[in-house]
Amino acid sequence: MTSMPISRRSWFEASARARLAGLLDAGSFREFLPPAASQPSPHLARLDIPGAFDDGVVVGAGRLSGREVFVIAQEGQFMGGAVGEIHGAKIVGLLRRALAEKPGAVLFLIDSGGVRLHEANAGLIAISEIMRAVLDVRAGGIPVLALVGGSCGAFGGMGIVARLCSAILMSEEGRLALSGPEVIETVAGVEEFDSRDRALVWRVTGGKHRYLMGDCAELVDDDPASFREAAAARVAASVEDAPALEALQAKQRSLAQRIERFAGLADGLEVWRTLGIEQPESVPMLEREALAAMKRRLEA
Repeated sequence: MTSMPISRRSWFEASARARLAGLLDAGSFREFLPPAASQPSPHLARLDIPGAFDDGVVVGAGRLSGREVFVIAQEGQFMGGAVGEIHGAKIVGLLRRALAEKPGAVLFLIDSGGVRLHEANAGLIAISEIMRAVLDVRAGGIPVLALVGGSCGAFGGMGIVARLCSAILMSEEGRLALSGPEVIETVAGVEEFDSRDRALVWRVTGGKHRYLMGDCAELVDDDPASFREAAAARVAASVEDAPALEALQAKQRSLAQRIERFAGLADGLEVWRTLGIEQPESVPMLEREALAAMKRRLEA
């Protein structure tokens, strides 16, 4: 099977629909709630804010290397991929449909800063419903893979959603965290975190850092073909089982140890040095394979 052509090789720069075109087998995508059947957010209309026909998220089904999968692709170019009532309802509806139809996996192309503040409580409720639905799908034996590499990253509630997925595939350009850099700066001041320091932002939230910390399962290139290859391999090998209580307790202990080990460190460079990397300043310039080899040495 071959993927559909994509006009730009960069996953980071591509639109949600272009990412889907480069990810799925050619001609296999079927959109649920296409433009004629969807509607923009009524909340934005009341505020005289232009909406989007798909409310910033595309949901549907297709094939990945011949296997049937469901897909969710957030559009970061519309309101930063923020989740509102309709946006969230489309995601939850897709996940519930997955429980009924049992695809091989759900691929969640996350590109979002979190909740759409214009919709306040409606957006917060939507995030909580997405969290529950992701866990229900996983408990139903269907893996949910988060693909993170868009221009808005995975922040706020969507950062939590990503960590609830079966596995996260990230590019170096992807970012993952609970609070976004601008939020941290606004609340704690620029002395705590300078959101204009792009190198710092990626050292703290970027794909390379998350990979070294074990927060994402695999680091891929900023290329639809790389995301496709990694996702196809995961789907082919995935066996989704609800985690046992003992496994969850062990994970909690490891997180507590991690907090203690890295307490007070404010920069990825400091964290990488603590991990045992002798020249942490070299990490941002390493190619993906070299970084993977470094991680294997650290874990040996």
